[in-house]
Amino acid sequence: MKKPNISANQLLWLLALFFGLPFIALLVQLFTPEAAIWQHLSDTVLPTYLKQSILLLAAVTLGTLFIGVSTAWLIATYQFPGHRYFQWLLILPMAMPSYIVAYAYTWWLDVSGPVQSMLRELNGWSFGDYYFPNIRSFGGAVLVLSLVLYPYVYLLARASFQQQSRRLFEAHQLSGGKHNTFFYRIALPLARPAIFGGVALVMMETLADYGTVQYFGVNTLTTGILKTWFGLSSLGGAAQIASILLVMVILIMTTEKIFRGQSQFDVAGNTANKPLYQPLSTSKKWLASLWCLMIVTSGFILPVLLLALMSFKSTINDWWDEFFLVTVDTLWVAALAAAVTLCIALFLMFIKRHNDKHSIDRLIKTLSLGYAIPGLVIAVGVTIAFGWLDQSYNWVKLKYSDAPATLLFSGGFMALITAYVIRFLAVAMQPIDAAYQGIKTNLDEASILTGHKNSKTFYLIHLPLIKSSLWTAMLLVFVDLLKELPATLVLRPFNFNTLAVKAYELASDERLADAAIPALSIVAAGLIPVLLLNQRINKTHDNNPKT
Repeated sequence: MKKPNISANQLLWLLALFFGLPFIALLVQLFTPEAAIWQHLSDTVLPTYLKQSILLLAAVTLGTLFIGVSTAWLIATYQFPGHRYFQWLLILPMAMPSYIVAYAYTWWLDVSGPVQSMLRELNGWSFGDYYFPNIRSFGGAVLVLSLVLYPYVYLLARASFQQQSRRLFEAHQLSGGKHNTFFYRIALPLARPAIFGGVALVMMETLADYGTVQYFGVNTLTTGILKTWFGLSSLGGAAQIASILLVMVILIMTTEKIFRGQSQFDVAGNTANKPLYQPLSTSKKWLASLWCLMIVTSGFILPVLLLALMSFKSTINDWWDEFFLVTVDTLWVAALAAAVTLCIALFLMFIKRHNDKHSIDRLIKTLSLGYAIPGLVIAVGVTIAFGWLDQSYNWVKLKYSDAPATLLFSGGFMALITAYVIRFLAVAMQPIDAAYQGIKTNLDEASILTGHKNSKTFYLIHLPLIKSSLWTAMLLVFVDLLKELPATLVLRPFNFNTLAVKAYELASDERLADAAIPALSIVAAGLIPVLLLNQRINKTHDNNPKT
């Protein structure tokens, strides 16, 4: 009897169903609430979670807007000491997970830290004799998240400012406009779509953050998910909060898409006519350099130096064997998850290449939206969905055999790997998609005319041409996986740790010096995609016509 063949499109829909199960589970849970738990949450902590999340969202948005737009305008418009270096140094905070910056600043500024200890020693004070801002506070969380997330706004705003035609500035001057008003009247309105795109990313990252807000004691929706799940032993209540968080993310994504769709400006005109760098007085040049230096130092240089100083006080000799095992576990699970993610992304891009149906294209785009979803939301959905799968599997198994029930789906690494793939599939898809767009379709047509099937065309033509992009995609996903904390914290099997989880546990136990070693390892790995991004930006800039 001939076995039925599963077509590529059918396999795509099966994948979509499997990876869509966590979100289906959340939707089902949304309409089947646990009445008692939900009433308790609504009457007690839920208003606080919502209020703190919205306030944090607003404050971080304002902070990143101010830092990102100001630095982008300076870099795109003026020449000043260090300009050549600041244009890529300002990207470096992207390599710093916010929770690691939080650990570094806490060690430095806390009551027992070097700063307050020195103040007490120099002035003969005791604790309580003086006022010092508390870093473990709402303001501390805003500061740390703003310093880490502003590059999203900076990169997009800088690109938009650089693309604006020189003729716009000349027309503004001819109409009697001053240079100082060009930014507010022309440049900023034209850059609004790009800036809002960066702001949307900042807002989603802020909502997704768990490590920083939990460590600083800020009660947001993300901290509420774990408190409800493990503190109240209510997965259903956690799913309800996760659903609210998911709705907020969808609203941000929808608003960004609508805003971008209604704000299409022809800002470039002729890309060869870029604005010349405008003159600055000597004092303003040094002020511009000082501002950029202060941002880079606060967001990257100082935290790295603090982590290095902390590491010298670490008692890593007492737990070196454990650190080695955690590092090995981190590397192999990240490599495995990155390989699985890469294979699925490659399959999706191959299907997209050979299928022009709008339904298939929309489905692939939907599968790429996981990167915008907070890791804790995905973790809750995966836990509920895989619980359903385990129940169904054990029901069938017990019906036809006497074998004991097992947790096939949720008892090992499958849940963790699935959450990773959902979260980071878009990261792998982007470089592969870009590489495929550079391959002309007439190569495929020539291969078909010679009698080759699509699979043969892939091995003979596509794979050699996109090989470098595959390595880039693999590396980007691998590094993101090293930094992932919330989903790993919830879904990891028993007695399994990663560097991110280990740093979090050590910091939670107030062993900040010991947390510095795994934290520095994560930062070193995080520099890789940032350097790749900078190289790509420079290559794009070098390929543009020069004035």
